[in-house]
Amino acid sequence: MAENNLNKTIELFFAKLKRLPFVLLGDKIKSHHDRYRDLRKAMRQARIPMSYEMYISNALFYSIIMGLLGALMGLIAAYILVSLVGLPDRLTHLTFSPSSAWLLKYRNISISLIITIFLTCLFGGITYMLFMVYPSFMAGERKGQIDKNLPYAVTFMYALSRGGMNVIEILRSISKCTDTYGETAREVDVILRDMDFFGNDLRTALHNICEITPSEKFRDLMYNLLTVIDSGGNIPTYFKDKSEQYLNHAKIEQKGFLETLGLIAESYVTAFVAGPLFIIILGVMMSVMGSGSDVMIYAIIYAVIPIGSMMFVVMISIITPGATGEAPLLPTESLVGEIAVPETAEKDTFLNFVKSRDTIKIKKMLRDPLKPLREQPLYSLAISIPIALIYLVISIVQGQKSPNLVDYIDDKVVFAVYIIIIPLIIFHEYKKGKEDKIQSQIPDFLKKLASTNETGMTLRDSIKLMTRSDMGMGKEIKKIWNDIEWGMAINESLRRFANRIRTHIVARSVTLLTKANESSGDIGEVLTVAARDAAAEQELKNERKMSMFIYIVIIYISFLVFIGIIYIISSTFLEEMVKASEKVSASGSRGSTIRLTRDMMGAYNRLFFHGAMIQGFSSGLIAGVMGEGSVLSGLKHSVIMMTIGYLLFTLFVL
Repeated sequence: MAENNLNKTIELFFAKLKRLPFVLLGDKIKSHHDRYRDLRKAMRQARIPMSYEMYISNALFYSIIMGLLGALMGLIAAYILVSLVGLPDRLTHLTFSPSSAWLLKYRNISISLIITIFLTCLFGGITYMLFMVYPSFMAGERKGQIDKNLPYAVTFMYALSRGGMNVIEILRSISKCTDTYGETAREVDVILRDMDFFGNDLRTALHNICEITPSEKFRDLMYNLLTVIDSGGNIPTYFKDKSEQYLNHAKIEQKGFLETLGLIAESYVTAFVAGPLFIIILGVMMSVMGSGSDVMIYAIIYAVIPIGSMMFVVMISIITPGATGEAPLLPTESLVGEIAVPETAEKDTFLNFVKSRDTIKIKKMLRDPLKPLREQPLYSLAISIPIALIYLVISIVQGQKSPNLVDYIDDKVVFAVYIIIIPLIIFHEYKKGKEDKIQSQIPDFLKKLASTNETGMTLRDSIKLMTRSDMGMGKEIKKIWNDIEWGMAINESLRRFANRIRTHIVARSVTLLTKANESSGDIGEVLTVAARDAAAEQELKNERKMSMFIYIVIIYISFLVFIGIIYIISSTFLEEMVKASEKVSASGSRGSTIRLTRDMMGAYNRLFFHGAMIQGFSSGLIAGVMGEGSVLSGLKHSVIMMTIGYLLFTLFVL
C-alpha cells in the first residue's frame, strides 16, 4: 500500500513538472502556431499523447536547464584548465597587434568565457535538437512497423471479407489483433476511435487517417478503400488485388534484399578479412624491420575486426525485411480464473485440486528439467556462464605455477567460450529445427483443413480427421485435438498451439483462422488464403537460404585463406627472420635492421592465434545473420571456424 502511494506521488510530481513549462511558456508558443506545423504533424504520426504547446514548452524548459548545467560544467572545466593545469604554450605565446594587445590582460577570463559559452550552447542546443527530432524519429519507426505488417493485415482483411464480414467489422477485428499485427492494428484502431468517440462516419474516419498516418502504403490502402466504398465496388476483390500486389512487391523486395546481402558479404570479406590480413602482414614486416610499431596490429585484431563485424551484424538486422524475433503470445483464457472458488464444503476439494495441479507441474519439471532450456535457449546462459567463470578462476589459480601464464590461460579462455556457447547452440538448433519442421508443414495443414471444410465438415471434425494423417506435425495436431476433446473451445486450443510454437507464420495463421471461425463456420476460403500466405513466406525464407548459401561458403573460404596466410607467416616468414637475426647477432654485425628474437616470434604467434579466434567468431556470426537472419544461428559457424583455427595453431604453430 505504501509503495502504491509512493508511485502515485512520484507520478503526480512528474505530471506537475510537465505542466510547469507550459504555464510559463505556453502562451508565447501559441502565438507562433504556424511555425510548428511540421512538428505538430510528426507528433500526431508518432502518437505522442501531448499537445504541441506543452511539448515545445518542455523542450525549451529542459534545454535551458541543460544549458545552465553546461555553463556550470564550463566554469568547472575553465577553472581546472586555467588555474590547476595551466594553459598550453600555443595560447600563452600568442601575439596581437598594438590595437588588440589589451586582450592579453584578460586572457584567462576570455578563455574561461569561451569554454563556458561553448558548453552552454552545446548542452542546451543538443537537448533542444533531440526534442525536435524525436517526434519525426518515432513517426519513422511507426512507419517501418506499419509497412512491415501491412501485407499480412491486408491478407487478414481479404480473408474476413470473403467470409461475409462488412468493412467496419473487419477493421474492428484487426484492431483487436495488436499482438499479431502491431502498429498496423493500432493505426486501424485510430479509425474506429474516430468513429466511436468523435461520432464521425466511416468515410470521414478513413479520410482523417489518410491525413495523419506516417505510412504511405497505409494511406494508399485506405484512400483506395474509400474510393471503392464511394463507387460501390467489390471490397473482397479490392483486398484480394491488394494482397496479391503486396505479395508480388515482397518478392521484388526479396530480390533486391538478396542482392544487397550479396554486396554486404563481398564488402565484409574485403574490408574485414582481406583488408585486416593485408595490414597485419604489412605491420609485421615493418615491425620486424625495425621501422614500425605493433600498435596497428593490436588495433586491427582487438578492435577493428570485432567492432566492424558487430556493425555489419546490426546493419543486416536493420535492413532485413519482414517480422523478426520471437512471435508474441496470443491471448488465452485461464481455466482456473473462470472457476469460482466454492464457499461450501466443496471449497476444500477445489483447493486440493489446485494443489494437485501445482504438484503435477513440479513432477513434470523434475521428469524433464531441460524443457525450459529447449523452449528458451538463452536460459542456458544462466548455467553455462557461471560454470565457465568457475572453470576460468580455477584455471588461473592453477596456472600461477606455469612458466608462461598467458599461453596457459589462452587455451582455457577458448574452452570457456565453448562451455558458454555450445549448450546454447544445441538448444537453439533443436528449437529452430522443430520450428522449421512445423512451419514447412503449416501450408499443407491449412490446405487440408480447407479441402475437408469445403466438403461440409466442421473445423472440429476436420482437426479430428487430421489426427489420423502422417504429417510431420502430427504430434501437435493431436495436442490440439486433445485440448478440444477435454472440453476446450476450438479457438482456444488453436491459440495454445500457436503459443507452443511461437513463430510469426503460425501466429498470423491462427489469428486469421480464429477470427474467421468466430464470424462464420464456412471458413474454407479463409483457410485457402491463410495457406497461400504461409506458403509465400516459407518460399521467401527458403529462397534466402539458397541464395545466401554461396556467400556463406565464400565467408568460410575467406576465413580459411586468412588463417592459412597467417600460418605461412608464422611458420615460414617469421622463422626465417629469426634465423637471420640470430646469424646477424652471432656475426656481431650492427648494420642489420632485423631485430626478431624467439620470444618476439612467440608473441607474434600468440597474437595471430588471437586474431584467428576473433576472426572465426566474428565471421561465424556474419554467416548466421546472412544465411538465416539470426545471430544465434551463426554460433555454430563460429564454433566450426574457431575449432579450425585452434587446431591449426595448437598442432602446427604454438
